[in-house]
Amino acid sequence: MKRIIFLVTVGAVAAFAGWYVWNLSQQASSASVSVLLPRETIFLAHMQDFNRTRDQWHQSDLYQLYSEPAVQDFLRKPLANLPKRDAASQTVREIEQLDPKNAFFALTSIDNNSPKLVGGFRFRGSIADIQRVIGKWRSTFLEKNPGAKREKLQYERHEIELVTAATFTLATTYDRPWFFAATDLTELKTLLDRANGRSRNPKETLDNDERYRAAVSRRPSNYAVFFYLQPKTFAERLAALRAAVQSSAAANQRTMLEKVRTISGVTRFENGKIHDLLFLGMPKLEQDVTLTRSSLTLGTKETFFYLSMLLNLGEKIDTLNQAAGIGGAVQKLFQAFSDSGITTDDWKAAFGVELGSLADWPSSAHWPSLLLTLPVKDMTKAGEIVEAATRANDNAIWTRTEKNGVRYFSMQSPANFIAVTPTIALSSRILIAGFNPVSVEEAVKRSEGTSSELADSQAYKAAERLLPAPTNFFAYVDSALLYSRLDASLRPMLLMAAAFMPALTSSVDLSKLPSPEVITKHLSPIVSSQRYDRDGYVAESVGPITLDQSVIGLAILSGLGATARQNAGSALTGWGSSLAVSPQPVLSSPSPTPSPGGTP
Repeated sequence: MKRIIFLVTVGAVAAFAGWYVWNLSQQASSASVSVLLPRETIFLAHMQDFNRTRDQWHQSDLYQLYSEPAVQDFLRKPLANLPKRDAASQTVREIEQLDPKNAFFALTSIDNNSPKLVGGFRFRGSIADIQRVIGKWRSTFLEKNPGAKREKLQYERHEIELVTAATFTLATTYDRPWFFAATDLTELKTLLDRANGRSRNPKETLDNDERYRAAVSRRPSNYAVFFYLQPKTFAERLAALRAAVQSSAAANQRTMLEKVRTISGVTRFENGKIHDLLFLGMPKLEQDVTLTRSSLTLGTKETFFYLSMLLNLGEKIDTLNQAAGIGGAVQKLFQAFSDSGITTDDWKAAFGVELGSLADWPSSAHWPSLLLTLPVKDMTKAGEIVEAATRANDNAIWTRTEKNGVRYFSMQSPANFIAVTPTIALSSRILIAGFNPVSVEEAVKRSEGTSSELADSQAYKAAERLLPAPTNFFAYVDSALLYSRLDASLRPMLLMAAAFMPALTSSVDLSKLPSPEVITKHLSPIVSSQRYDRDGYVAESVGPITLDQSVIGLAILSGLGATARQNAGSALTGWGSSLAVSPQPVLSSPSPTPSPGGTP
């Protein structure tokens, strides 16, 4: 019996020791990176384990969507047109062979407008293995910069290779298992001194900085990518610039950037989804106000977008009224408020601070309907503000009606591709604005209830549980519903565009566009929340892609779309011009000449 107990005890100790060692190796903490960098480091990006992150990416919902045979078949032609695609794939394979861990890139200073950058990673294998890969990259750089000089230096038993071009310097060295690089030779030597315990001021490292510690306290132990930004340097330069161009009173006012002590962010993968966390260390801006999401009652089963946030426009109305460079329509609006004698106190008395927004897209509609909401505290003052807003544009004609104690303001816009009738509904509880009087009136009816089709849906409930309760901001996007509606509305237009622009088929085959079912089975809702926690704001987002990534992607696609529309318009205009001067008999027929919009 004693022997069995002894064996069990030994086995448990061995298992615990094995687990402890494995856990340490898996965490690959960035503490070893932060002790290599100076305390005043401005920016740091860190990746724990490249190969592990690659494997997690391959298991993500987005990659599974990319791997669908129908998607691959559709992407084959556009991907074939990408320059240097094979070279990029080869570079990724070479990085995988090195099995890099604790890879980092840092901006340590920008003194005299000369940024100093350092970076490095821990590698697997011998120095000869990594030299084959690094040497190949270095040779490529030298080939593209024939005037660059290359030399080797010795420092504390380390060989440093220095490459100097006209405006660029790169120093590299090995300190197994580390590879280090820097754009300044002195900075690289200092990095080596810290790595080997020769630093004169071992406590003057990033690891001992309170702002950095506050940032990493929000970071999970396991992540894909982490970044840290210390905005002090930029804030000081901004303050100096303001002091030089403004009065002393204005210069003493702190900007938002000057209030931020630290900024950090983390991206990780969770059950196939991407999870982003952004932390801003700064004082709390609002007092005794918490997000209620009262506008959630307006949501329906067709709602694909919902947003609720604290936005105290009343505190900013005077500043916006005096601001230069804002849009003409916005400037007219705030000028109308000023002409009507509406002040900050009037706005605060009329409306609450919680801004809501919803977008519905019924299957029977070609385009979605968007709503904006504000809670009403004083209907009389709110009515005065709305009346002033309707007078901002002299050319606009607003009609005013009242139904069941709710005032409606509607304006008919000029004929467009999409019919728009801006409408504002004002009740004693809520202000609702939209681009369709029917959708606004239906929203008013829903606002009088207590239940919500959106809030009761399983998709919304499951997404909401993924993140802590918000105190400042909340957003929800049903990406599957949104894509289904976009596909139904845009697919016919895209196919028609391909018929009028044959050159488009050289880049993409729209007949192979995957069915919406193939796409939506990999799309889950995107949810985002923000809260104030202890000493700063924490914003988190989860989804097949996160909210921040979605916004960036939409901005890029909008830019590409604008360019495509411009090129298409030029092409169609040229086509129409050529038909107008062509001697072909087709012009003698009674058929009208195609318009630049492509409609015969």
